Amino acid sequence: MTIPSHEVNLPEVIAELRELYPRYEQALVSNDVETLVAMFWASPHVMRFGVTENLYGHSELEAFRKSRPSANLARTVKRLEIVSFGHDFASITLEFERDTPKGVTRGRQSQVWVRLPQGWRIVSAHVSLLPAI
Repeated sequence: MTIPSHEVNLPEVIAELRELYPRYEQALVSNDVETLVAMFWASPHVMRFGVTENLYGHSELEAFRKSRPSANLARTVKRLEIVSFGHDFASITLEFERDTPKGVTRGRQSQVWVRLPQGWRIVSAHVSLLPAI
């Protein structure tokens, strides 16, 4: 399937994801495990690569979320970009900063979102930290 250039960044799709993404961010910083798990594809094919973990499948992802410490999750989004391809596929990338006892930690996150019968779901995600400045 080829996506014509006029279907890249459709305004209505970008608007949907701009409205939806803050729900993910709020769930992340408040450790709302139920919402976080629900926003990912409930499939053995979903994947999330974190700073210290590689998670394959919805069961591993859910177990990680349920066992993750809930302290020091606040972060500041410094840049957020959404690119959509047609009506049902998009990527969201962002840069963030988090205050830690050792100073400010900078990181980045990328997510692939797909519109499924249940709505938009994250099918792949990656989080990494940048070296200190």
